[in-house]
Amino acid sequence: MQRATVGPSAMEVYNARFVRGYARLPTFDETSKFRDDLDRRVGEYLTMNPQLATSPRASQFRFERRVDVGMTRPEVTLLLGQPDTTSVDPVLMGATAQVFWKDISKRATEMWRYPSGWAVYFGGERVVDLTVAGKPPLE
Repeated sequence: MQRATVGPSAMEVYNARFVRGYARLPTFDETSKFRDDLDRRVGEYLTMNPQLATSPRASQFRFERRVDVGMTRPEVTLLLGQPDTTSVDPVLMGATAQVFWKDISKRATEMWRYPSGWAVYFGGERVVDLTVAGKPPLE
């Protein structure tokens, strides 16, 4: 388990879900269609939310297409889609966050789970923390 300040990319989650659903990687055409659709949705969102375009987290949203601490629920959903599971249960969130729960629990009220072991923690409407399973913490 590792704690992160930058989460999964839209492409990482898309590929993981595609492999889970089709047991193969997407073709070039399928990937291009996903990227074009994501570009369109991000463009529409930025048009409707111009304050994001000048914010410090704009590059993660616009170019990197990665979830970042401070993003809103709609921004996470736009990039990654709906979560695989959600929870407001502190016991389940603690079991997921493991050794990091002591710190994360101070701000997190909800957890969204995504493929590849990612957990996004929200405090109110914003991402307050991220963890990814399957990677040992650095000593």
